[in-house]
Amino acid sequence: MNIFYPIQLLADWLTYSVFRIVPETLLASAVNFFIFDTIKILLLLLVIIFAVSIIRSFLPREKVKNILSHKRKYVGNVLASLLGIITPFCSCSAVPLFMGFVQAGVPLGTTFSFLVASPMINEVALVLLLGMFGWKIALLYIVSGLLISVFAGIFIEKMNVRNLVEDFALNGNGKEVNLPELSWEERIQYAKTYTLNIVKKVWLYVVIGVGIGAWIHGYVPADFLAEYAGSDKWYAVPFAVLIGIPLYSNAAGVIPLVGVLTEKGVAMGTALAFMMAVTALSLPEFMILKKVMKTKLIIIFASVVGTGIIFTGYLFNAVLK
Repeated sequence: MNIFYPIQLLADWLTYSVFRIVPETLLASAVNFFIFDTIKILLLLLVIIFAVSIIRSFLPREKVKNILSHKRKYVGNVLASLLGIITPFCSCSAVPLFMGFVQAGVPLGTTFSFLVASPMINEVALVLLLGMFGWKIALLYIVSGLLISVFAGIFIEKMNVRNLVEDFALNGNGKEVNLPELSWEERIQYAKTYTLNIVKKVWLYVVIGVGIGAWIHGYVPADFLAEYAGSDKWYAVPFAVLIGIPLYSNAAGVIPLVGVLTEKGVAMGTALAFMMAVTALSLPEFMILKKVMKTKLIIIFASVVGTGIIFTGYLFNAVLK
């Protein structure tokens, strides 16, 4: 039996018995979709974020800095990208950690790998993709996100752009801090607190994202979006990336839209490229980064990551036909 079947029964009961909406109507379809997806996503968030928080309790910031300062070439980029999965869930939340890593003497390319991976691939994105598309799409997305972040960091490091970072951001003391060991009771308490804080921050994004998705699901004709963003349109992927950059959201807000867009005929690669652009490249993020780096470096960063996202979008469209 589908593990989400009880949630579907609840959604059906609320839609048809409590709200008394006539079955097989556009309104019924939209409301049922909204109730089911909202409950499913929030439950998944509670379970998986709690588990990830336990893991995170073993990796305080100082330990993370030490891990990222790996002497072997490119290992730091891979580790930074992997650590991005269990760190802040939006681009603006990742920037303070990015600055801390730079000041601690972590290689610049490694910090950029983290800056790309942290908002793009995290526990929230994993939960939503797993719940909406299954493990194959979730795995493919995570692997592609990791590759983008690793190669973006390596490329930026090779460009030798340290002179484009503001001096104050480079002047850290790099001192190590002795960290107390947490008990399991403290780790569980930390995980509870962190999980509730994250859910408090993202629940509104979930509701709004699923709400818009429910409207599209119920009222937008299936062939309307496919006509303009189908896999046969060469411009669909870069256009989706350009649209995504001015928007600001996190995975909780944009992935529900991705699910509905693909259901309506938008190519998977195009929809995921849009999501990557929204989560990894945003104007608020650029405005914060402007305080620690010159405009030229921000343009380089956006261009490198944007190119990787566009390539991934085309690759997904080719593989997932």
